[in-house]
Amino acid sequence: MKQVFSYLLAMLLGISVASCNREADPSPAHTSHSDRNSPVVHMEQGADSGSYPGDQNGTPPETEPPLPLAGELPDVSIGELPSHAVEIPQISSFMLFHDGEIVAEHFRDGVTRNTTVNIKSASKSIMSALIGIAIREGYIDSVDDPVSRYLPGYFQDLEESRKHEITIHHLLTMSSGLASTSFRNYGAWVASSDWVGYVVRGELQREPGVRMRYSTGDTHLLSAVLTEASGVSTRRFAEQYLFGPMNVRIGGWDRDPSGYYFGGNNMAVSSSGLLEFGKLYLNNGTIGERRLIPAEWVETSLSSYFENTSYNYRDHDYGYLWWRNTFAGHDTWFAWGYGGQYLFVIPERNAVAVFTGNPDSRAAGRNNRIYDVMEHAVIPALYHADRAEL
Repeated sequence: MKQVFSYLLAMLLGISVASCNREADPSPAHTSHSDRNSPVVHMEQGADSGSYPGDQNGTPPETEPPLPLAGELPDVSIGELPSHAVEIPQISSFMLFHDGEIVAEHFRDGVTRNTTVNIKSASKSIMSALIGIAIREGYIDSVDDPVSRYLPGYFQDLEESRKHEITIHHLLTMSSGLASTSFRNYGAWVASSDWVGYVVRGELQREPGVRMRYSTGDTHLLSAVLTEASGVSTRRFAEQYLFGPMNVRIGGWDRDPSGYYFGGNNMAVSSSGLLEFGKLYLNNGTIGERRLIPAEWVETSLSSYFENTSYNYRDHDYGYLWWRNTFAGHDTWFAWGYGGQYLFVIPERNAVAVFTGNPDSRAAGRNNRIYDVMEHAVIPALYHADRAEL
């Protein structure tokens, strides 16, 4: 009953709820970022139940269709792709970039290329990029640094000394071993007055690094680490080192009661902004002649550290806050957020695909429909387009 009350309280307070999985010391709310006292920004798009990014309709997973051989891929043209995207429930935008240009797109429900939408947990992949940049700039020494080095006040007088072993690498792979703040724990977490403290105080349920267990609490700690390490807010850091150089505007972005920007949820970015971010990873961290993300960070991030981690028949693998799977025989990395927010990077086809949807909607089977469109339409169309150019 207490947990239910906490969840209802969070909703009454207007705190937008994240999209997450399952698996949270009293300490001073100490932050050094320069705009700590500005008001919390709440997303207009609304909240979900704090669930994993996948479907939450209670239906059993679909059976995975047999994977076709490359020569047997359906004969789909690039021009047909918008008609496939429009059939996915509650999808508001689709964009496809291939060989240096946008080759297909579709928008509806008042959304345009430049409409900022709540990308939910797809923002976790952006958080990963920011950590890589912070390491390059010398604010953070290494992914092997203990989290306690940057948030010492939160780790004082802990009963469980093993929490000092939690590193930035563990947060990037969601393997901190701490109790998850997602699923049923989400409401109590966001209703608390100290989100970082709530996460660190949580039970250490396993040794750090042993198992990936989805938790937005892990990625929120990364935002706090970045803020304390750099001396500026996560948003200001992101605008200076990432979004500004990409000429991409950030819309709303929630913050916790201590002023830390939400690490891994409730950030608003446009479809074209997501596409630009995906192109960075397609181009090994560069935009034009300018390098924004170290090439080695791109390679490290797009490496599988945990396999078969998702509650989906496809059993996605996990890198540094990026998901991985194979669609129509093509290795694909993607950012994934609740409500149909997806950014797919397809290196073999020199392509990036973006889908955004209604973050308030629980459309049954939507994620599987998106995967089916990737499998049976987007990848085949890219394949045949490349073959036609030979």
